[in-house]
Amino acid sequence: MDLLDTLVAKGLSRELPTREEALAVLATPDDDLLDVVAAAGRVRRHWFGRRVKLNYLVNLKSGLCPEDCSYCSQRLGSEAGILKYTWLKPDQAAQAAAAGVAGGAKRVCLVASGRGPTDRDVERVADTIAAVKGANEGVEVCACLGLLSDDQAERLRAAGADAYNHNLNTAGDKYAEICTTHDYQDRVDTVRQAQAAGLSACSGLIAGMGESDADLVDVVFSLRELDPDSVPVNFLIPFEGTPLAKEWNLTPQRCLRILAMVRFVCPDVEVRLAGGREVHLRSLQPLALHLANSIFLGDYLTSEGQAGQADLDMIADAGFEVEGADRTTLPQHRADARAAAGGGCGPCGGGEQAGTGCGGAEAAGCGDACGHAHAPAATAATASATATGPDADREAEPAAAGAARTDLVQVRRRGAGTDLPPNA
Repeated sequence: MDLLDTLVAKGLSRELPTREEALAVLATPDDDLLDVVAAAGRVRRHWFGRRVKLNYLVNLKSGLCPEDCSYCSQRLGSEAGILKYTWLKPDQAAQAAAAGVAGGAKRVCLVASGRGPTDRDVERVADTIAAVKGANEGVEVCACLGLLSDDQAERLRAAGADAYNHNLNTAGDKYAEICTTHDYQDRVDTVRQAQAAGLSACSGLIAGMGESDADLVDVVFSLRELDPDSVPVNFLIPFEGTPLAKEWNLTPQRCLRILAMVRFVCPDVEVRLAGGREVHLRSLQPLALHLANSIFLGDYLTSEGQAGQADLDMIADAGFEVEGADRTTLPQHRADARAAAGGGCGPCGGGEQAGTGCGGAEAAGCGDACGHAHAPAATAATASATATGPDADREAEPAAAGAARTDLVQVRRRGAGTDLPPNA
């Protein structure tokens, strides 16, 4: 296929495809899908080999957000049955992070819901970064705290943060349809602040919110222009109790085409398979590893992910290997550029959506993640009521046609804010 040959050649030379070429990838028929995956897989292997970087989310503060992002279970007015708790203490966050590091994660993403941090919040997170790094030698830390102001990015960098996540989520022209309490430019500005402070930028998107192919291409081209080191690709988790609860627009095949398009447009960046992969890719998750070189291990912000051991088995069975802490994630030219700019770890990434905060995970809100204790009594009671196992909340039968697919959504009841161990 001439199109795929052209896209591979451009990906290997870091040349930007045309919009028409990117749109053509999204329009590929299912009969040609494996050819698309194979072509994008060549680009992925050229820059990243067969390595898969593992990232782990720690939700420092869950729910209670004043923003109205339509996709987010933590939004203002959300009726989703998620955990709600205020700031985890540094030692609790470090304990939560240790579960992911033990499973092979080289990056910990510290996420907090909300519009953006206060100066006191930045101090809290600085203490938490110190605790996480003190307890886990060599670990990368990415912060995801919402919109930044003044010198907050510089303060996080001085505290030891390696990266900062803030997703664009969707195309600029569509943004007002999904959020009214802040705008698209606010998100762009925050990513640029992080970069200016020497932090490795992590910024991605959410697919499945009713956007067009043109919207998807727009946001990915905008990300290419921003040039983050890490691009998390989230797939909307339609939570009951949110405005997008009935937006079930994705198939496994479409998810693969979206990932391939992102890889062709952003060939040499860390593309992370983020929130919603279990829900929408399902049994085709291993194919996605040929496109993305990074995933989240275990649970997300407000939804439960695939068991950590299942992720590790999937990576091995598909012929890939977990990227060790001694390896640089980014290609050498990007790592050198980061070092020359005085940035953090040359190999940085990012990460959620159903709770989508750090690069990836839940539906990509202003903050997100996975932590440990310190929940209100009502939350603890809810958690203990679900202690019968990770599948206890799944419905036995699919919902009727046109209804929200609650049988596919697993609200998080483990890890941070509960007395149950994380699904790492």
